[in-house]
Amino acid sequence: MITLVPIASVDLFEVEELLDEAFGTDRHQRTAYRLREGTDPVPELSLAAVEDGVLVGSIQCWPVQLTDAGGNIAPLILVGPVAVRPERQRDGIGRMLVAAALDRSDVLDSEPMMLIGDADYYDRFFGFSARHTGGWTLPGPVDRDRLLVRLRSGQQVPPHAALGPRGAATGPDSSRSAEEQSASAPADQALVPGGD
Repeated sequence: MITLVPIASVDLFEVEELLDEAFGTDRHQRTAYRLREGTDPVPELSLAAVEDGVLVGSIQCWPVQLTDAGGNIAPLILVGPVAVRPERQRDGIGRMLVAAALDRSDVLDSEPMMLIGDADYYDRFFGFSARHTGGWTLPGPVDRDRLLVRLRSGQQVPPHAALGPRGAATGPDSSRSAEEQSASAPADQALVPGGD
């Protein structure tokens, strides 16, 4: 029987080994890794799937932010990586992990959730869409169709903004301090509504 536990309760070396098995040792070169540089996973949303004392899957969620041209910041949570041992990848473990993280985020009324992944799969099972992400810039290459966000009713994201680690200067004028950017930001910045 699979049990979901906080990822912090599992040996970090085992998690890294699982990620290498699932994604390869060159995974750190991917854009998603640049998005989480210098941050720690959100503990309430980062989980490990354990079966008979063996790590079979994991999900990590990370604090990221969108920074628009006016310096306005919109916090989000980056979902992933979702890793499952290769020999167990058709057993529904990844889906279980994503569902649990999203359920927890809903209960906690967390920021909008975003990820880089298969649009058909994540839309069909979890309500993610690329509809609001077309104007986002990232710190590396990304397939635009795979840049997805999940908005609950009432949540909004800027239509044009730079995505980066939370707390990092990611906007077009990132040399300015957050206070300087905030002081000069327009009060009525347009946002894209969610939860249609």
